[in-house]
Amino acid sequence: MKRTWVRLVVGIVAVLALALAGGMVWLALPQPLLPEAEAALQSTNAVSFAREGEWLTFTPVLGEPRAGLILYPGGRVPPAAYAPAAAHIAAQDFAVFIVPMPLNLALLGIERAAAVQAAHPEITRWAVGGHSLGGSMGAQYAADHPGAVQGVLFWASYSAADLSQQKLKVVSIIGALDAGRAAAEAPATRARLPADAVYLTIPGGNHEQLGYYTGQPNDPPATISRADEQQAAVAAAVQLLEAICAS
Repeated sequence: MKRTWVRLVVGIVAVLALALAGGMVWLALPQPLLPEAEAALQSTNAVSFAREGEWLTFTPVLGEPRAGLILYPGGRVPPAAYAPAAAHIAAQDFAVFIVPMPLNLALLGIERAAAVQAAHPEITRWAVGGHSLGGSMGAQYAADHPGAVQGVLFWASYSAADLSQQKLKVVSIIGALDAGRAAAEAPATRARLPADAVYLTIPGGNHEQLGYYTGQPNDPPATISRADEQQAAVAAAVQLLEAICAS
């Protein structure tokens, strides 16, 4: 009888270990990129692209960037999924740094914005944020480092940290069909942001189309094109960066 129980316990432990290992593998495998993402990983006449260490860096070709934006990817989303948007933002005289995360989870790399800022002392105005989990962890970075950034950007995201008393410019944009919209727009969620935070909605937009990737679980189909949703996301980012430059 004792041996039977021992075998049972060993079996259960083995099953749990395999499940944990499988879960780690699943997390480490990012969702598939669309061709537009890879195509954006190059310089153009207006924007210079570089792999700066682990970061994907987009800077204007002419002149110094007026401000810098540090983008954290969504959970299990490859950093390159945001390359097309980053290139469009950089073309308007801003620097954009897309920061890869351990196991594709920004929760495990909240502090990575600090290294970007340290490497670029020439940039004096900063915003941090990102898509989904990335935006939430960008907000956490801002909460943990008061004064380090002047703005926070949310793409289909929201803050779990209280930023309401910080002097920050905030722009939040989300697709009207996004399954997480109710949580992002709840009164308790908004109360954690400064009173002058800007909230924008993309009619017909969903969650996945804020990047160039596929396979977002439980995401309703969008009723607008990815290009149109991307245009709205880029405009929101530029609005935030213009605001911090003007402040």
